[in-house]
Amino acid sequence: MALASRFPDVEIPELSVPQFVLAGAAERADRPALVDGLSGETITHGELAFYVERMAAALAARGVVKGDVVAVFSPNTIWYPVVFHGIAAAGAVISPINALYTPEEIAFQLKDSGAKLLVTVSPFLDRALAAVQSAPVDEVIVMDGAEGHASLRDLLTSDAPAVQVDIDPAEDLVTLPYSSGTTGLPKGVMLTHRNLVANVAQCRPLFDLHEGDERVIAVLPFFHIYGLTVLMNQGLAWGCSVVTLPRFDLEQFLRTIQDQRVTRAYVAPPILVALAKHPLVDSFDLSSLRTITSGAAPLDESLAHAVETRLRRGASDGVAVSQGYGMTELSPVSHTTPEAGHEPAGAGPTPKGTVGYALPNTECRLIDPATGEDAAPGERGELWVRGPQVMKGYLNNAQATAETLDAEGWLHTGDVAVVDDEGRYTVVDRVKELIKYKGYQVAPAELEAVLLGNPEIADAAVIGVQDAESGEELPKAFVVRAPGSQITAEAVQAYAAERLAPHKKIRLVEFIEQVPKSMAGKILRKDLKNRA
Repeated sequence: MALASRFPDVEIPELSVPQFVLAGAAERADRPALVDGLSGETITHGELAFYVERMAAALAARGVVKGDVVAVFSPNTIWYPVVFHGIAAAGAVISPINALYTPEEIAFQLKDSGAKLLVTVSPFLDRALAAVQSAPVDEVIVMDGAEGHASLRDLLTSDAPAVQVDIDPAEDLVTLPYSSGTTGLPKGVMLTHRNLVANVAQCRPLFDLHEGDERVIAVLPFFHIYGLTVLMNQGLAWGCSVVTLPRFDLEQFLRTIQDQRVTRAYVAPPILVALAKHPLVDSFDLSSLRTITSGAAPLDESLAHAVETRLRRGASDGVAVSQGYGMTELSPVSHTTPEAGHEPAGAGPTPKGTVGYALPNTECRLIDPATGEDAAPGERGELWVRGPQVMKGYLNNAQATAETLDAEGWLHTGDVAVVDDEGRYTVVDRVKELIKYKGYQVAPAELEAVLLGNPEIADAAVIGVQDAESGEELPKAFVVRAPGSQITAEAVQAYAAERLAPHKKIRLVEFIEQVPKSMAGKILRKDLKNRA
């Protein structure tokens, strides 16, 4: 049974991504669009529109035509959106590459995507050039300049004629990020102009924007769909100032919020763990922050409350912490928590721990993994999503597409969720990450949330490991001790056992220096399984 959104549908403009995002550039021409959080260098909304037009013209002059793929291998900078929208305005497709990738991983993406050009930065040039040895491209452009390579300045000062490309928003691709999806090797996710435009338009009714006064900190990477849509394109389309940081460093992050008077932060749970627990937080003035939205991994209710309590400025004046849900294949948002006053008609505040409501224009189903039928009301099931943000499919991979996206347009997320009577969803865990113990399904996220409640534990991750004797999967915790803590494995197990049902007990503990995570904040469980 399809469950409709509690919000009325919104109109999806028939525009390309650059047309949509830059639509208000003229009226806010002199306002900052992009600010470098470290140097303060600024690009205004008017300058951004001009640079995008020049970038598109220069690419066309270099032989880039509609449908060509241009790979971008760069950390967050104020010039990343110029490159992205310039490529898109030329009718080409951007394939963003993870800044942590090795030459082998870069080469795989270049080859699989069929990239014609590679745009990078000088600190990444060694890896980029090593990759193109085995996956050649026509040209490597170095944004900040390098001998023997065109720079962004070269492109933006080009006198090439402006280009007008006929784009069909519903059919033409704008970006090709890579995702492991619900299983397997990375796959190119085909996202259209309409996918990305729709997702920004769908989110708008749930947010309380202070026009001309919003500053968004962009520390999550633009190469990840979360950063690309929610921070970069959404921020710019809504007229915000997007303040960029090249990577997450807690002191830089806090100082930038303070000095730039940041009002909105979109983060992943590990950043919230730091905001809740790290002593450095007390050294900075974070009073400008109004909202923190978490995504990319489950956010525990107690952690959200802990951050709100710590950052509260007065009896009621403080920051609101909430979460949303999505995945690359959803452009990426399908659910989020509305800000105060923007709830569905008749609804009250959204409880912590949920991912909120399905966005406008979005339908959901919850499917019992055991039976393949719709889950009973109040029961958990695999979340299926249908809406204008759902990907076109996986590049050159009909089998993987068919396994994830069915003939009726339902995207099978691989995540287990439950919905309450008000239409609010709670994501329990991933289907493939559930630990099976004595016939019970154990959700790693639940165990991790319990462990993070211990002040002697700075971070934790849980996976299932096979017991050779019983054949059962045993929950194993990888624990990072808090500074000064000497907590033992036995104490970790006892702490969890007091708070969990017997079948959820932590059976094994290993202490590590750091939980491996992607730049988007997801726990790299494969890395933990390899060492387990």
